[in-house]
Amino acid sequence: MNGELRDFLQSRRARLTPADVGLPDRGRRRVAGLRREEVAQLAGVSTDYYVRLEQGRGAHVSDQVLDAVARALRLDATERARLYTLARPVPRKPAARPTVRDSLWRMLDGMPDNPAMIVDYTTMVLAANEPARLVFDVGEEGRKRDRARNFFLDPAAREFFPDWSQDAIGLVAELRIQVARRPDDPRLTALVGELSIKSDEFRALWAKHPVKDKTSGTKTVHHPLVGRMSFAYDRMVLADDDGANLYVFSAEPGSDSAERLALLASWESTSEAGTHRTRSAPPLR
Repeated sequence: MNGELRDFLQSRRARLTPADVGLPDRGRRRVAGLRREEVAQLAGVSTDYYVRLEQGRGAHVSDQVLDAVARALRLDATERARLYTLARPVPRKPAARPTVRDSLWRMLDGMPDNPAMIVDYTTMVLAANEPARLVFDVGEEGRKRDRARNFFLDPAAREFFPDWSQDAIGLVAELRIQVARRPDDPRLTALVGELSIKSDEFRALWAKHPVKDKTSGTKTVHHPLVGRMSFAYDRMVLADDDGANLYVFSAEPGSDSAERLALLASWESTSEAGTHRTRSAPPLR
């Protein structure tokens, strides 16, 4: 049984009422939301067929049926894409962690005023330029680069990220999309399993199936040295690297955040302990 598909469809049924979709309410319900037979009616398929689909037993389900179910459940474009991915899982071998090319390192180093990093599909930071290291404390230590585990398991993350609750939804949604694309990936399975056991917040959010594929937004941090900084960020997919994304952060010119970023960089450049990564240095591993 495809448990991911079952849980996803159940979560989308639960957020709708008969009134939302123009159906009469036929009395008391054991669980919140639409019944399976109501979704089947809206989608124009038999109840038995929809039940088999929800249980992951709908082999060779057609585009027409998936589109009808998506309309019945009021799915947005991102959720619709996820429904297709879950209903038609494609076995994939675990992707090897990519080696960051020298050209990408040069690109990162060529943005001295913008924190920038390359992140893989498990949210592990593969490479980061000096501003990103200073702002996000991305070091050579593996745990420092493990965004998801740091975010949910390190108590300091709640102080560092003032918008922790909203950021948590985005991070879980990001992982949900990756799991749908790679349902049998052992690294993702281990990550989700560990976070589900160790973090009550992660477990609750994971059960809600948030799905949002954001390519831009804002990120606010409270840095222990310079205080609050807000950045706009843009995410770009690296086409030649399986699942890797480039994140670039920018502060509004002349803003407090830009001044604090410059102050942080000046402190680092004058510190005896500060060292700048050269292009010949080995990549993060």
